[in-house]
Amino acid sequence: MADDYPFLAADGPLATQIPGFAPRQAQLTMACAVDVAIANQRTLVVEAGTGTGKTFAYLAPLLVRGVRALVSTGTKALQEQLFHRDLPRIVKASGKPVKIALLKGRANYLCHYRLQIALDGTIRLDRQLLDQLTRIQQWLPRTDSGDLAELTALAEDSAVLPLVTSTVDNCLGRDCPFIGDCFVAKARAKARDAELVVVNHHLFLADLTLKDTGFGELIPQCDALVFDEAHQLPEIAANWFGETLSSRQLQELAEEVRQLVRTELKEQRQLALVAEALEQRLRDWRLAFAMDPTRGNWRQASQQPQIAAATALVAEAVTLFDNLIRAQIGHHKLLDQLAMRSVAHRELWQRLQQTSALGVSLWFETSRRHVMLHLTPLDVAERFGRHVSERAASWIFTSATLQVDGRFDHFSQQLGLGEPTTLALESPFDYPNQALLYVPRYLPEPGPQFRAHHLIDAALPLIEAAGGRSLLLFTSYRMMHEAAQLLLERCELPLLVQGEAPKRQLLSEFVATPGAVLLATASFWEGVDIPGDDLCCVVIDKLPFAAPDEPLIQARIEDCRRRGLDPFAAIQLPAAVLTLKQGAGRLIRDVSDRGVLMVCDNRLVNRPYGRIFMHSLPPMRRSREQAEAVALLQQIPRAVSLPNPEPVPDERTL
Repeated sequence: MADDYPFLAADGPLATQIPGFAPRQAQLTMACAVDVAIANQRTLVVEAGTGTGKTFAYLAPLLVRGVRALVSTGTKALQEQLFHRDLPRIVKASGKPVKIALLKGRANYLCHYRLQIALDGTIRLDRQLLDQLTRIQQWLPRTDSGDLAELTALAEDSAVLPLVTSTVDNCLGRDCPFIGDCFVAKARAKARDAELVVVNHHLFLADLTLKDTGFGELIPQCDALVFDEAHQLPEIAANWFGETLSSRQLQELAEEVRQLVRTELKEQRQLALVAEALEQRLRDWRLAFAMDPTRGNWRQASQQPQIAAATALVAEAVTLFDNLIRAQIGHHKLLDQLAMRSVAHRELWQRLQQTSALGVSLWFETSRRHVMLHLTPLDVAERFGRHVSERAASWIFTSATLQVDGRFDHFSQQLGLGEPTTLALESPFDYPNQALLYVPRYLPEPGPQFRAHHLIDAALPLIEAAGGRSLLLFTSYRMMHEAAQLLLERCELPLLVQGEAPKRQLLSEFVATPGAVLLATASFWEGVDIPGDDLCCVVIDKLPFAAPDEPLIQARIEDCRRRGLDPFAAIQLPAAVLTLKQGAGRLIRDVSDRGVLMVCDNRLVNRPYGRIFMHSLPPMRRSREQAEAVALLQQIPRAVSLPNPEPVPDERTL
């Protein structure tokens, strides 16, 4: 196998690009399977345990075959790592002149037209936003790509970003005065000419569902499509195959109409008044919901008298606005474009009010200022599977977490993949000797009786034995904040809590701060890679079953019951197993790592379904004895001396 992929051999070219590179049997096995799938245009599903080296295992056959390929990742962070770090290495090692391209969604690229509007003074901005706009304006002449990720000083959730990027709604397309300089158009043109394009799942599905039109097909025709972090695909596909309308979209449309009337169509005063009335109705609609941001079943919420009355007033305002703006078609090119958006929004609004529709979840969520309505299909298998079967290409799906109880059925059925070729590759890590799975005794089962102090009482001895260096993963924000308060009172170790800073910054601070303890929720259960002794204890508060009152879960459960199936076995259990596998995967990231995974949920050992969780986790040594977990953590050397109940053994004796 190493002869077929010489740059995966110990003496191959890739070894010269990566210090310490060594061939791995699992990596070579996966590369061979990917090569066969490409040659025969087959669908392949691969679960590759942490440390397998799956990135190079799928890149190598793509380059050897010289096929036109697309690689899709679950996150922008992995997308950038793949393009800027991994691909250049393997392309250089291959010795082939391969054209590669990075393509993101339009919200990642600076829009010249939107920047000009933000700078022309018609929109009131505070000093902070004005400072950020100035930075962007100064950066513009220096960028070739227009990718705002280059502006590292700009926060990922900066309020200035919607002002300087375009959406499908507000993009002028070929009518834009800056079309010749458009960064989105340039990125897509480069992708069309490339032999290997790196995208993310959101962008791939936007193209697949034709929700971003105006430039032709975003994703070029490919011979091979590879999906890394493929476990995220079913949920992302459900969202993209669905539809969403927010009060923000309607307000932005109304604001753009009022701005056009102020500057160019001053005689259309009535249109501005109707737009202003729509904005007011939308603000009143938000006030009809609970003050705190929430989400829920739209079918149920829409029947509540206060919400129903406010919704009816919005519907009336949307209809009046749409009728009036369509009556002005032909007077102004930009107004015509706004009228098209208005028609689309009105039609979608009407679909979202059809609460008797079957096969979909209708749900809402609120932010501090806005309301969003969602229509999400309960099953994407038929639609996604049709795309796979109709496209003459090889489809490769890979992740560290695809199997449930040793089977790929759940993943394959979710995406309608039929009977794909499957491959399960064990991690090369020596889990029995590197890690311990500790389930403490005597804890109450999750529920009203399980409090944060139960968790901290059980976890604090391990956190102190590790000298910090701990990641605590929670299934709710409430429990996270209560636990953080208790730790603040009971230990002197530095605490980092999700929400205090962006994720990337928190992870950097965790690594840079000796003895730090990081508390986090959902987004930290995956995508956290901290190899070495900086992290040696991962604590999980309970088995991560999704809340049954979550609107989408609720709708899927009801649909499952109507089909005569067991919702727990078909939906809730598999999803929880995959999430727990992701969380457990944060602990051991390298062959030299050691540590303890603590799961504070006795259901793991005293419920029949606990066996499925256990079977799906890495083969760690298991224990219910606190002393054993504490002893292991005390043996892991620390970079600095921290308060500890017992001395740390000399590293030479370990």
